[in-house]
Amino acid sequence: MTAPFRLRVRGAAAGLLLCALPAAGCAAHPATTPAGTDPAARHGGSATTSAASGRPATASGAATPTAPASARASAAKPLAGKVVVLDPGHNIDNQFHTAAIGRSVDIGNGHTDCDTTGTETDAGYPEASFTLDVSRRAAALLRALGATVKLTRDHGPAYGPCVNERARIGNEAHADAAVSVHADGAGADDRGFSVILPATVHQGIADTRRITGPSRVLGTDLRDRFAHDTGTSYSDYVGHGSGLDVRGDLGGLNLSTVPKVFIECGNMRNARDAALLTDAAWRQRAARGVADGISAYLEGAGR
Repeated sequence: MTAPFRLRVRGAAAGLLLCALPAAGCAAHPATTPAGTDPAARHGGSATTSAASGRPATASGAATPTAPASARASAAKPLAGKVVVLDPGHNIDNQFHTAAIGRSVDIGNGHTDCDTTGTETDAGYPEASFTLDVSRRAAALLRALGATVKLTRDHGPAYGPCVNERARIGNEAHADAAVSVHADGAGADDRGFSVILPATVHQGIADTRRITGPSRVLGTDLRDRFAHDTGTSYSDYVGHGSGLDVRGDLGGLNLSTVPKVFIECGNMRNARDAALLTDAAWRQRAARGVADGISAYLEGAGR
C-alpha cells in the first residue's frame, strides 16, 4: 500500500538470407523457414542434402543458411544487457523500527515518512511478505530472459529501505526499468489492481520531467500484461476504470531518474482479492505479469 506523505520471449531469430542470387531465389528462402529445414519435406516431400555444406538443402538445392550463434543467443536471452530494479514494498521488520521508519524524508515537493509498515489481509498475511515473494518470482523470470535484476531489499536490510534510498538504488543502477510492487489496503468493497505513474514534479530535489513519458509506456505495458496473465480486472476505485493512476506524493517516484512505476496488485482488505493474493499459484501468475510487462516495455523500447 502506498500512503501519501508518509516476457515475452521472442521466437527464434530468422536465419540470414544470402541474397546474392536473383530476387526470386531470395524469395524461395523466407525468414520464417527454420534453419536446416526443407520446406518440401514439411509438406510431404523428401529432403536433400547440399554436397557443399552437408546441411539439408531446400527444394532448389541450395543449403539453408544457419542463424549465427550470436543471433540465436539474442533470441534466447532477449533482455541481455538490460538492467531492471524491482522494489518490494515495505519490510516485514518495519514494525520493530517505528522510530527509524518514521523519520522525515525530503521528496522534493514535501516530506514523508522514511517508510511504512504496509497493510495486511484480514487473516494477517502481510503486504511486505507478498511484495517480496512476487518480486523474487519476477526476478527469476527476468533473469531467465537475460536481464540483470536488482532488488531493493531481499535478505535485508533490517528495516526499509527509506523511500529516497529505494529511488537511489534504481538511479545508481541506471535501470532501464524499475517497478515497485505493492498491494493496497482500501475499503472492503474495493477490488482490482492498478499501476501508479509518476506525476510531473519539478520542485526541490525532485524532477520527473524526463521520466514521465517512458514511465507511462512502462506502466501501460505492465497494466496490459498483468491483466492478461492474472485474469484480474482493473481497480474499480482508482483510475476511473483505466487501471492507471498518477501521483506526485510518492518519494519512490518523485526522486527517480529512471522509468519507474508502482503496481498495486490487488486490495488486501477485499475478501476476493485477498484469496488471490494469498494463493502461491496466483502469485506466480502475478510475477509473470510483472515480468511480461517489463519485458514488453524493454523489447519495445524506442517505439
